[in-house]
Amino acid sequence: MGSTRTRGRTISEGPTPADVARAPGLPYPSGWSALAFSRELKPGTVLTRPLMGEDVVLYRLGTGDVRAIRPYCPHLGAHLGLAEVDGDDLVCPFHLFAFGPDGSCVRTGYGTPPPKAPLARLPVREVNGAVFVWRHEDGRQPDWDIPAWHAVGHRPARQSAWEMAGNAQEVIENSVDIGHFATLHGWVEAGLAAPVSYRDKQFHVSMRVRESAPLIGEFDVTVEVDGYGLSCLHADIHTPRFGLTMCTMIMPTAIAPNRMQLRQSNRITLAEPSRLPRPLARAVSRTGARLLEGPLFRSSCDFTGADFPIWSHKKYEQRPRLAQGDGPIGPFRRWARQFYPQDFADRKLSRVEQQRNAAAN
Repeated sequence: MGSTRTRGRTISEGPTPADVARAPGLPYPSGWSALAFSRELKPGTVLTRPLMGEDVVLYRLGTGDVRAIRPYCPHLGAHLGLAEVDGDDLVCPFHLFAFGPDGSCVRTGYGTPPPKAPLARLPVREVNGAVFVWRHEDGRQPDWDIPAWHAVGHRPARQSAWEMAGNAQEVIENSVDIGHFATLHGWVEAGLAAPVSYRDKQFHVSMRVRESAPLIGEFDVTVEVDGYGLSCLHADIHTPRFGLTMCTMIMPTAIAPNRMQLRQSNRITLAEPSRLPRPLARAVSRTGARLLEGPLFRSSCDFTGADFPIWSHKKYEQRPRLAQGDGPIGPFRRWARQFYPQDFADRKLSRVEQQRNAAAN
């Protein structure tokens, strides 16, 4: 929010970010949340990342395995984000107490018998080039998982991360907000190729799109989106006219009330020209992908970034007045309730509101 000075007074201007405005928001969702890209966590590295109002310490053992723990040493409370990795042990900087791969204390800095003071470990999963940590509002252990997706192309993924005001569900919900793809992102046409499907903690969206670009004109795009929980989207975007396929991951993470981090990862591949000999076709495809991956990644980030001002300043409307053309937002929200505390999930819409939302979708 900006300001201007008039006769010595400061006058507030512009939209107030949702976390500053304390706009009505959402509880923290239960499930997996991405806290880092795998490339950030090299062997011996210790990272501290926020997750739902608390710090989480991540580190990679010498074996390559990743650990996630609560941040304070069980001895005298030093923050373990300041610790170092010694082989497979995490060593607290305060009294040099060392903790083994299973979290147990294996030695002290004085050479005395180590106490029974294990680290508070958190469930962690490294998949698809990202590190996910599990949190459940009632302390439940993981009862679902994020699958390993296919990886397109031969080049490493392009990745970026941002932090802003907003709620993770708003990012995931965008995938069924069909109307905003034309009004905000400028798609010529967008529609569902099939009804959105829901299965336990997963949903699938299939879209058929027409886009337009300078010097190129209009072209068709197919978009297949798989969502897992309220913190991970995987999209396959295929443009048949150019033989281009882009694989995109979008991972919002709730870090504080009305505040989130957002991570995006992209890979692309180009079809091999069928009229060329195989070795030459492969070389052309790979060279084209290498030249295009940077501009296409920037374009993809710009596409995602168009939503940033909206997410950062909006409030969550518990009872939205939906209209025809919005997309199936109502069914999505009913599915999403399972990730929230029961008292929030039990807040049912009135029959009139349910009928209005059903008619709009």
